[in-house]
Amino acid sequence: MINKISPSIAEALTGVADGSTVLIGGFGTAGIPNELIEGLIEQGARELTVVNNNAGNGDSGLAALLKAGRVRKIICSFPRQTDSWVFDELYRSGKIELELVPQGNLAERLRAAGAGVGAFFTPTGFGTELALNADGTPKETRRINGRDYVLEYPIHGDLALIKAETGDRWGNLTYRKAARNFGPVMATAAKRTVATVHEVLELGQLDPEAIVTPGIFVSRIVKIERVATQAGGFKRAA
Repeated sequence: MINKISPSIAEALTGVADGSTVLIGGFGTAGIPNELIEGLIEQGARELTVVNNNAGNGDSGLAALLKAGRVRKIICSFPRQTDSWVFDELYRSGKIELELVPQGNLAERLRAAGAGVGAFFTPTGFGTELALNADGTPKETRRINGRDYVLEYPIHGDLALIKAETGDRWGNLTYRKAARNFGPVMATAAKRTVATVHEVLELGQLDPEAIVTPGIFVSRIVKIERVATQAGGFKRAA
């Protein structure tokens, strides 16, 4: 019987190796799998390459992972914000590497990994520093139908951490509004995907037409509670 529901985050994250490439869903603070990030910190893996839309906010979530000294390199689109002081300090002191990727290219590089695309040409970044490799050498370019393009390669992950809304024991997932962002493409691009959900449904309760991430791309699911607010209600992390 297929049952991908894990009893704990610690169990779901067992065996994450040092040096892994970890894809972390979320856009700003929307859809960030904070509970899984905290579990990764406790798990202890080091020298990680992290892929996310940004480089953390405040002192929690992704910023906490950076602050713990577990990340060697971050691949993202928006590393600097008003509350990105953890990343700023690490980067200015040379303690973390940065690969800056335009947001559309980031999403497409992840999608390409999941789709089995070997590489693709994009006009985004042509003629700028973003068209250079990390060592300063130029990326391959090509003129197609009178327009200049840059060759980009997929981003494959060893592990994807994503936040979903509902799931079933087969691993099928749905998302809540903007929390969908990078989760679906990251799930397809990783060798192993762990997702948190707020509700576990019985098989057949999820409308097949509403399933965003099929269970074939999901390794483990962990049910988490909603965060209570000071007013006594519940904060639905979007």
